[in-house]
Amino acid sequence: MSPPVRVVVVDDHAVVRRGVCALLASEPDIEVVGEAADAERAVAAVARLRPDVVLMDLVMPGGDGIEAIRRIVAGGEDIGILVLTSFASDDKVFPAIKAGARGYLLKDASPDELVRAVRQVHRGEASLAPAVARRVLDELNRTSSGPPTADPLTPREVEVLQLVARGLGNRAIAETLFLSEPTVRSHVSTILGKLHLASRTQAALYALREGIASLDDPSGDA
Repeated sequence: MSPPVRVVVVDDHAVVRRGVCALLASEPDIEVVGEAADAERAVAAVARLRPDVVLMDLVMPGGDGIEAIRRIVAGGEDIGILVLTSFASDDKVFPAIKAGARGYLLKDASPDELVRAVRQVHRGEASLAPAVARRVLDELNRTSSGPPTADPLTPREVEVLQLVARGLGNRAIAETLFLSEPTVRSHVSTILGKLHLASRTQAALYALREGIASLDDPSGDA
């Protein structure tokens, strides 16, 4: 049996935070290992607890969630960040995804949607609220109608990108393609550089838009 998904919940409203903690703790495959009420405490909690997933509010005292996402991602740990917020405006959505958030969910989501999103983000999948996904795809279509680089992806990089779009993490990609994890990390870094993208979420969306992968592809486990 796989170990539970270890989650840190970040929200400045105690009622919301405790409600989310109680919901997640009721799932047998999820363990809430910590919580924080502001961005500074969130970064400290993540560094101390090293969770698998961080549920991140964006508007909080003492620094916003987007800056906390940047700092967590800069720490180098493979931690899935799922934004849970009331705001779906472009000035929140795009900076959060660019900072490295793997998912973006609105607070009017159902309990089942939230639990499902936590599991998806843990597997490395992009989990976006439908309205947010449409906005991101529209933005990608507006900003890039042709090849993003004169340096095309190699066949191996295309294979890696397809597996990223299916939600596989580096270890699962390595096992699928019979590569080492450092080699996969290098491929992912090169793919993001060639495509001028900032995160695996953006890479997955790009692959969907360009027809490199499809929503009908089976999801892999990470």
